[in-house]
Amino acid sequence: MSHPARAMPLMDETPFASPAPLDAEGALLLAYANGDREAARELTVSLAPRVLGQATRMLSDRAEAEDVTQEVMLRLWHVAPDWRQGEARVATWLYRVTSNLCTDRLRRRRGVGLDDVAEPPDPTPSVTDRMQGEARMRALSDALAALPDRQAQAVALRHLEGLSNPEIAAIMEIGVEAVESLTARGKRALAATLRGRKEELGYGDD
Repeated sequence: MSHPARAMPLMDETPFASPAPLDAEGALLLAYANGDREAARELTVSLAPRVLGQATRMLSDRAEAEDVTQEVMLRLWHVAPDWRQGEARVATWLYRVTSNLCTDRLRRRRGVGLDDVAEPPDPTPSVTDRMQGEARMRALSDALAALPDRQAQAVALRHLEGLSNPEIAAIMEIGVEAVESLTARGKRALAATLRGRKEELGYGDD
């Protein structure tokens, strides 16, 4: 059976919505595993933008985020024949795999200094504003890369994706108290890393 992911359209990123109570996406995945190509199309249209959004927010790099999206969807098609409805939710699985792949890429960035954020030559004011926003996101992404992997995942899921601690605990397969500890330590480390860059990144003191 051929996998449709290589022809997958990448769409504008949107936040993850709360999964349906009966996990309709899991039902579609099982239908795809049984040869329903329309189910694959529906899953791609529904899930690819969510993965792309999460990856873009974590990596601050559209090209890398698109690569992650392709890889996540390929993995989803691969696990489809063995998917057991009721044991896991597709949305939870997607968050976990996307977070892991992004964290792997952030890990590979370690060793690239925070001062390596590019500045445009002779920018106009509008370009300056745009580049400053990009610099902020890149600085945050690089700071995440400097964190231990589990801290980076917890902080990204909590403060970039806006998930609750119980949701993060399910995704990371740890307890809620462990999530709270990871996010607290990660936030302190990020604050320490970015503290000296407020003026450069255009933040005020308030």
